[in-house]
Parts: sequence; C-alpha cells; structure tokens
Amino acid sequence: MNISGIVVKAAPAQVDEVMEALRASGLCEVYFHDEAGRIIVTVEGADTNEEIRKMKEIMGVPGVISANLAYTYNEEEIAGALDQMKDAIQQVPEALLDA
Repeated sequence: MNISGIVVKAAPAQVDEVMEALRASGLCEVYFHDEAGRIIVTVEGADTNEEIRKMKEIMGVPGVISANLAYTYNEEEIAGALDQMKDAIQQVPEALLDA
C-alpha cells in the first residue's frame, strides 16, 4: 500500500467548500487548512498509479487551484530499507555495539 501527502491549494474564500467537496469525494482524508487556502490531505492506493489517478481527480474538484505531492510512503520500500539496515548492523564490530 502507498500513502501520500498532498498540498491542495484553493482560493481562501473557497476553502470551506473545497474541503467539504474533498471529504465527500472519498478520494482522500482532509487534515488541515490555513488562511492562505492550503489544505493538507492524504491519499491511499494499492500502487502509484492509483494514487496518481486520485490526485488528478482532486485537481478536478471545483475550486481546486493546484494539488502538489508533498511526500509518499511505500511499504515495500520501507521493508527493503529495514533489511539493508539489519545487514549493515551485522557488519558493525561488536565493540562498537556495546558503546
């Protein structure tokens, strides 16, 4: 599963309407907004293609000026990184591990 954070930009006067439309869309979870019209949302998808599709749909929500990817998390990438860290720890001299 992939999870991505997206910064959605709306006109400040339309933030409430855009947030309601985003919540109703089922595309994302809405977490935060500011007075400048920035709205922070997360999307989940089975893969990158699903997340990109959802982001494109978010861009089409009335009142949305832009939607930009802020971060992405992929379970497979994290699992691979953890395996690499375990391998690296095995190569550390034991004297350093006790410090």
